[in-house]
Amino acid sequence: MLGGWQGYSTSGFNKQDKGLELILRVRVHSSAKRFVLSLVTLFYVLPFAVAGQNNAGNSGTKAGSWSGVLVSSSCNADEAFAESPECTKDVPGAKLALYDDTNRVMYGLEPQDRVAAHLGDTVTLRGTLDGDTIQVASAELMSIGLAVGQKAPAFSVHDQLGRIQTLESLKGANGTVLLFFRSADW
Repeated sequence: MLGGWQGYSTSGFNKQDKGLELILRVRVHSSAKRFVLSLVTLFYVLPFAVAGQNNAGNSGTKAGSWSGVLVSSSCNADEAFAESPECTKDVPGAKLALYDDTNRVMYGLEPQDRVAAHLGDTVTLRGTLDGDTIQVASAELMSIGLAVGQKAPAFSVHDQLGRIQTLESLKGANGTVLLFFRSADW
């Protein structure tokens, strides 16, 4: 059999013909190996090339919005999570950073002038994320909860026993105090 061809007999060949057959088999075998190696290389490198092209268009930036507390960059995520008073002090040479307490991540901010007046405030920033720095397009103060004296909206929720509670069902003779406690391990 020559190079895998069927129906081909070598019984009528002499010694020189058998040597030719061996050379052809080696060449066919080497070519097949090179072809398979080329395919493996192509399928290995192709995903990286495609990923590189996809990232070249956006240079690793991601548009979106991020919320958190503006803190001094001299503060780390653990200190910001513990609400250390040091995080809201104006430290010479330090920049402002956004501490995202949902993900426990600190983001650098540029340009600083868009957030400079809001150290310690809870904000929503819109812009693009490039690495770990947000390129700030806009900053908006967040209001958390109701203002003092503002009436609570009507609501209905299940309590710890599964019963439905409403603002009306919770009202007492002297009014109602609602406290929503966010667990420290969110």
